[in-house]
Amino acid sequence: MVDHWENSNSTLAEQWASVRGQLRAEVGDAAFNSWLKPLTLGEILGSRLRITVPTRFMRDWIEQNYGDRLTELWQEKNSGVTEVEIIVEPISTLIKTPSLAGRDKDGGNQSLTAIPLSDQGDNNGEGNLEQSDTKNVTDLLDKRFTFKNFIVGRTNELAHAAARRAAESDSVQFNPLFLFGGVGLGKTHLMHAIAWHITSENPGRRVLYMSAEKFMYQFVRALRFRTTMDFKEQFRSVDVLMIDDIQFICGKDSTQEEFFHTFNALVDQNRQIVVSADKSPSDLEGMEERLRSRLGCGLVADIHPTDYELRLGILKDKAERLGAKLPDKVVEFLAHKINSNVRELEGALNRIVAQSTLVGDAVTLEVTQEILRDLLRANDRRITIEEIQKCVAEHFNVRLVDMHSARRARAVARPRQVAMYLSKQLTARSLPEIGRKFGGRDHTTVMHAVKKVEELRTLDSSFHEDVELLRRMLEI
Repeated sequence: MVDHWENSNSTLAEQWASVRGQLRAEVGDAAFNSWLKPLTLGEILGSRLRITVPTRFMRDWIEQNYGDRLTELWQEKNSGVTEVEIIVEPISTLIKTPSLAGRDKDGGNQSLTAIPLSDQGDNNGEGNLEQSDTKNVTDLLDKRFTFKNFIVGRTNELAHAAARRAAESDSVQFNPLFLFGGVGLGKTHLMHAIAWHITSENPGRRVLYMSAEKFMYQFVRALRFRTTMDFKEQFRSVDVLMIDDIQFICGKDSTQEEFFHTFNALVDQNRQIVVSADKSPSDLEGMEERLRSRLGCGLVADIHPTDYELRLGILKDKAERLGAKLPDKVVEFLAHKINSNVRELEGALNRIVAQSTLVGDAVTLEVTQEILRDLLRANDRRITIEEIQKCVAEHFNVRLVDMHSARRARAVARPRQVAMYLSKQLTARSLPEIGRKFGGRDHTTVMHAVKKVEELRTLDSSFHEDVELLRRMLEI
């Protein structure tokens, strides 16, 4: 029987949310997502609070490692709790996408096919799947991460085009599609966009999306509960398998072995595989050579660090969706100064909008600099003109002294113009300062060089790639 104290559902829900938040802060996102996120608030019997988990293995682990802390946190939130009991209550983690499901309990056609990620357990019946406990694949996706909301620029246009082709085509164009790039550049956005598009436009295709960490967790659990045949069937019966952050299985030999066989089985059946990572297949240390080779045999699409134009487009789009009107000077300032990744860029914009809407401050350049002083300090460019000159001279195989000389031969003048252009893009130096670093040239010479390089980048793809390569080398 539930005691009289704190028996309001809203109160208990608030306390549970607070306890979970405290646990996440203490143990970190990785441990929380792996072990504590599946915890579900149960019932109160007298002074004993019940919390449920899906498997006995998880219950034992949590009791051993977090049981005492759970009790302490609950007692802080509710003095009526003297004991926290963790019990096993199997749940299904079915991912549903349209197709094989047949008919529902009422006799109507089900619109979604259940692809179970089994929690099946031992003779105690842990993890037995209940058809009613299902989750749509779209519940795992971020509603913001669609193709419509993805801003395309020179640095991500190939990855975007390849993702759209994989999502829109009924046949497999390239297998796998391998997307890679640094943190916060849009890999996961494109993965979610593919899944959103397929589930909405091609409901006959069965889609399974998860992180590599989750794949490994499911595999280890299948080994423990001797349900590997179910595991294999679940992953090899889909039309589209999407694995995010594949680098997390590097060094995990057994998981790589299983993924290798899953990969081959799906490719043999002409099923689409989409994978993302922070590095190209050839650079994944700890990945078996045969798997590295398989991952690189389809289309490998690199998402480069954002350029100024792309950052500007992202900021304008985000501001519009937030309903915020920002001065052009502020938007341009942010696009110039915050060049690490898109997440930091959007975070900076959110801080400015919050300051304006919650505090009432007018958005000015001065206010922006004050609010973001820590972020701006971290993103402050430290590239020197001397570094740029050296890098460009080595790339084009000219002498460093030619960066300062009066020689006008194209073989020397063009690299010098590229170095001036990059100095303008990657440093905070003024045009006259840049000119002085190039043999005392006038600022109009620098302006001409910048204009010429921008023009050549639009006309000559090879030249454009050279400039992009140099920029990325300097920004590392």
